[in-house]
Amino acid sequence: MRILQLIDSLEAGGAERMAVNYANGLVDHVPFSGLVATRKEGPLKTQLHNSVHYLFLDRKSTFDIKALLLLRDFVKKNQISIIQAHSSSFLLAIFLKLVYPKIKIVWHDHYGNSEFLEKRKKVLLQFGSLFFYRIIVVNELLKKWAIKNLFCKQVFYQPNFVLMDANKESIVLQGQIGKRILCLANLRPQKNHSMLLEIAKNIKFSHPEWTFHLIGKDFRDQYSADIHNQIVSNGLENNVFIYGSSNAVATAIQQSTIGVLTSISEGLPVSLLEYGYFGLPVIITAVGEIPKVINQKNGLLVPPKDKVRFQQALEDLIENVDLRNSLGEQLKKDIHLNYTKETVFKNFFAVLNNES
Repeated sequence: MRILQLIDSLEAGGAERMAVNYANGLVDHVPFSGLVATRKEGPLKTQLHNSVHYLFLDRKSTFDIKALLLLRDFVKKNQISIIQAHSSSFLLAIFLKLVYPKIKIVWHDHYGNSEFLEKRKKVLLQFGSLFFYRIIVVNELLKKWAIKNLFCKQVFYQPNFVLMDANKESIVLQGQIGKRILCLANLRPQKNHSMLLEIAKNIKFSHPEWTFHLIGKDFRDQYSADIHNQIVSNGLENNVFIYGSSNAVATAIQQSTIGVLTSISEGLPVSLLEYGYFGLPVIITAVGEIPKVINQKNGLLVPPKDKVRFQQALEDLIENVDLRNSLGEQLKKDIHLNYTKETVFKNFFAVLNNES
């Protein structure tokens, strides 16, 4: 089995991280593991193992014939049998199948707004699904949606997994050691940073020595401007720090005391798995697959948009070291048991071989 990951960019997003995780993780399991970035490179390129075969297409448009032929030649040369197309890269995979019919397309759906699937545009996906060999989804809501709306009925839930390899990159967080609250999330509306900043405003007065650290891509759009303005207008410049994208996730987590996510919609956030991998206690909203990971023994779960309960949960963790330790230790055990490549790949190969 020779497998290629297809992804539009290597920016530090959830789908992109999983494409890199699959490419790196498969190195030890298949004769060929590769990754093709179609439109844009990014910081995650440095995370690829030396054994992963890599190609950048620099695709300029939807119908970029030069990029398509370059991809076809790469696939033929390396005798690739399966393309795992992540998110919107499925369209290029379909074009490839039209000129190279023997390839099998596995579409990996990472759709982040899974709480609002009724608004999802589906015509292009319905057409594309005629060419899919398998569909992999990151939560059960997406699975139900795909079975109902798409023509390919070979749909499988495959949880995300964490793959934390040695990384020489580092980051130095502001604030006091032992009093840092970390949020790993790109600056997107569904991540609901605004609620977190409202909570930070209150925590500033109740626990002024605690600081908030936001790591994730800043798209410099209106949402980003609103977040930056909210920090300034509430006088949080010395309490909330924005770092942008970073590959130094491991060192950021290791410098932090509590991990949070205030999302209003998720699939299965990779950041949650990363928090747990290092035993960071978490407070997180109950969206997507998160309630299947977090329970009362390994983390604190809060309804989305419930600022009052989220703040109370955060204050409970701030004030209770023993609770932080017990939740973090249990989450670490659960993540290492259920969300590492060894566990996930067993099901992945069963899906590809139609054994499940």
